[in-house]
Amino acid sequence: MAKEANKHLLFGGVDVVELAERYGTPLYVTDENKLRNNFKGYKNAFETTNIDTDIYYAVKANGNQALLKILASEGAGADVFSAGELELTKLAGIPAEKILFNGNSKSDDDLRTAVESGVRVSVDSVDELRALSAVATELRREVEIAIRVNPDVSPGVHAKIATGLKESKFGIPFHDVIPVCEEAEKLPNILLAGLHCHIGSQILDISVFGEATEKMMALVERVYERGMKIKLKFVDLGGGLGIGYRQAEKATAPTPKDLAEMILPVFEKKMQELGISLKLVLEPGRSIVGASTILLSRVNAVKRAYKNFVAIDAGFNLLIRPVMYDAYHEVVVANKVNERASELYTVVGNVCESGDIMAKDRMLPKVERGDLVAILDTGAYGFSMSSQYNGRPRCAEVLVCDGKADLIRSRESIEDLIRNQEIPARFI
Repeated sequence: MAKEANKHLLFGGVDVVELAERYGTPLYVTDENKLRNNFKGYKNAFETTNIDTDIYYAVKANGNQALLKILASEGAGADVFSAGELELTKLAGIPAEKILFNGNSKSDDDLRTAVESGVRVSVDSVDELRALSAVATELRREVEIAIRVNPDVSPGVHAKIATGLKESKFGIPFHDVIPVCEEAEKLPNILLAGLHCHIGSQILDISVFGEATEKMMALVERVYERGMKIKLKFVDLGGGLGIGYRQAEKATAPTPKDLAEMILPVFEKKMQELGISLKLVLEPGRSIVGASTILLSRVNAVKRAYKNFVAIDAGFNLLIRPVMYDAYHEVVVANKVNERASELYTVVGNVCESGDIMAKDRMLPKVERGDLVAILDTGAYGFSMSSQYNGRPRCAEVLVCDGKADLIRSRESIEDLIRNQEIPARFI
């Protein structure tokens, strides 16, 4: 992000006011160089030891095809949660051997798609394990799996993004994992290749990653102590590394290098003790794509009431994080970035819900109808969680790089709202 003399915000070397005029608002804008550099940060951090490490991008964070192709070109694998996400990764050119099909509630169709695609499956329950064996046997295919472990590690984040607590819907309880591994060993067409966990999202206290690594490597030790024939290939420690959404957090938020320094010594020590060699897999999403993107929105009205409300043309149908998670995003008046913040405003969206508040009590320059607001760090769980609520078509997406812009998703139309609806003949 940068400023220029004419008071306009620059992003990826492009004047965002010009982008808004060219493509309209609301508008998601992603900086290609930021995306590439964030991924390279992981590669560089985990190339410091002899541990073979794969970075599987969490597609749920942002599944835009252009972004997936960029990450594929950098060597990313993929963590997918549905047949749809699997198809997106295949179209982007990510090889099947670097895809893990995750999820706590897979249908038979999901399992069949995974087996036919030749990807690994993270098994979340005994029911799923048995169903997967049946599907693979029917298809006469073997399928490599990981057991999804619930390690009961508290990441200290919002309850809705804590996925490794014992109360969570995800994973097999830590103390039940070994019997499940033993059953997996006996089931036909199942090849147990790894252990997998994911403890949460937006984690800023990286000590919990150390705790999770300790628990997962203790399970690895138990697998080998039991004398099972299983020869594990990898341990997947998931993702969850947080980013600095608040300006004050940006300088202190943990980096991939910090994460590597926390988990690699634990991982390497246990492998040396056991005399084994395992691949390490990580599943970052937010820390790769979050800070790469901004959401541009036009001011429709400024209302001086109980508070000074700034009403913009984007609501929680496009960015649900502030409403769903009480999440904080910095807000900038993009056409007045050099003006002094002089008044307190609450930025609200255009959705018919009282909770449609994008940013509470922010000091901003004087805001007027027609101004352009930029909501920062919206690349993760922004467009990917968007909807057509209130009959609002979803917005366009643009990729910027070194002063150039490319459209990577067209704006939806009113026709898109009704495209797949069917009216019974008796109503016509």
